[in-house]
This record gives sequence, C-alpha cells and structure tokens, in this order.
Amino acid sequence: MTKPTKIEENTSDAHTPGVIKRRRGIYLLPNLFTTAALFAGYYAIVAAMQGRFEAAAIAIFIAMILDGLDGRVARLTNTQSDFGAQYDSLADLASFGIAPSLVMYQWALSGMGKLGWLAAFIYTASAALRLARFNTQVGTADKNYFQGLASPAAAAIIAGLVWVGNDYFEPGKVLNISALIITVCAGLLMVSNFRYNSFKGIDLRGKVPFISMLVFVLVIVLITYDPPIVLFIVFFGYALSGPVMTLMQLREHRAQRKKSQMESETNSLASETSESDSQNSENQDTPK
Repeated sequence: MTKPTKIEENTSDAHTPGVIKRRRGIYLLPNLFTTAALFAGYYAIVAAMQGRFEAAAIAIFIAMILDGLDGRVARLTNTQSDFGAQYDSLADLASFGIAPSLVMYQWALSGMGKLGWLAAFIYTASAALRLARFNTQVGTADKNYFQGLASPAAAAIIAGLVWVGNDYFEPGKVLNISALIITVCAGLLMVSNFRYNSFKGIDLRGKVPFISMLVFVLVIVLITYDPPIVLFIVFFGYALSGPVMTLMQLREHRAQRKKSQMESETNSLASETSESDSQNSENQDTPK
C-alpha cells in the first residue's frame, strides 16, 4: 500500500540539541481536487461575465464532481485532516454559493434592479449559513440525511436552469421572474429543516447486483442524450423530495401518535371496566 502524499515542512532547528523535530504540512492529493473544484467555480464566474453562460453552467457541474471526489479520495487514502475540511468548506462557499448566484445574476437577474441582486444575495447568504450549520453538526447529525438542501444540489438547480434557459428559451420577463423565484427558493431550502437523503450509505467498494450496472448505463445514456434538461429535472426533483419526504414522515408520526393514544385510551377503559366488574363481583359475594 502506497503512503499518502504529503507536503512537509521542517519547523525545527536540526543543530539545536534537545529540540524535537516537528513536521507540518498538508496532504496533497485530496486538496488538489478541492483546488480544482474551486478553480471550476471561479471559472464559472469569469465565463458568466463574458456572456458564456453554457460554459459557466458546465463549470459548476464539474465543480460538483470534483467536490464529491475530494472527500472520497481523502477517506480511501486515509488523508483526512482539519485543514482539508476547512479548505473544502471555503471552496464550497465559492463554487456553490457565490458562483451560482453571480452566474444567475448575470444571466437573468441583472435587469431586475435591486430585487435581482437581493435575490442573488439571499442565495449566497443561505449557502454560507447552510455550510456553517453543517460544520457544527458533523459529529452529531445523522450521516444518512442532510438537514436542508445541500449546497452542491442547490447550485446544480441554478446551473441547470441557466443551461436549459440559455439553450431552449428566449430572454424575457417571464423567464426572469421564474429565475428569481427559483433562486430564492433554492436558497431557502438550504437553510430549511427539510431532510434530504445523503446517499452516503452506498458502498462503492462492495458487490452489487448485475442489474445495478445496467441502471448506471441507462443513467449515463439519459444524461448524454440531453444533459441540461436531464440534470435540471433530476436535481429539481431531488429538491422537491425533501419537503415531500418530511411531510410524509410527519404524517406517519402523527398517525402513530394517534394510534398510541387510542391504544392507551382503550387499555385505560378496559382497566376501568375490569376494576368495576371486580367491585361488582365483590359486592354480590358480600352476605346481606
């Protein structure tokens, strides 16, 4: 097994007796993926400023892929570190908080005046709050679920909308208003309490049924057939899954609570009836 690649810096004086050598540094491999994701987000902003919105949207999706790889690479190579976690969080803010809002602003919101840039700011601030909340709940939250829409998924909705609108729709007031509503809603979903499946329970190193590979091939074919529409529909549906799943869980919880109350009332009534019958029996057996 190869040793993790690590940049090291000697901070001690080799000629000083009695001084223990300390080595500081950062793991190279996972942070390269994080830097590449940050670069993709930065490039999306530059492309949007130049009016190349399709390239900007694609860059955000590339940042998503790289962001998903850096954590997995760190776990597979055992190169996790506090520095990597903090660097990844800052890169996420730039690539999935600032970049999507600026791309959307340049594409559809700049002509709406103050309302446009305020909507973009709501999205950016929500992404920052979402990441801050996630960082404080790393050790306590359920890893199978996200609390609130993950910032990469929200960025995918924004990027997908820009990509679809740029390819299939003419600019206009209706499109701008729709973009504003989706931008604000994506931001609010990030700071909501809706639960989203994290898909972290999927074991990529374990064995899977043969049909799973066929499904994977079909997904690639669908995305390749029409990437902007398929990606936008997939992530828009994922964004809707949070409220739907949460409402279904609340409904199930209320039904269980109501059932428990009914069972408790039934047991209480049965107990009272039993006590009453017992008392009546004792009264009948008492000699007059």
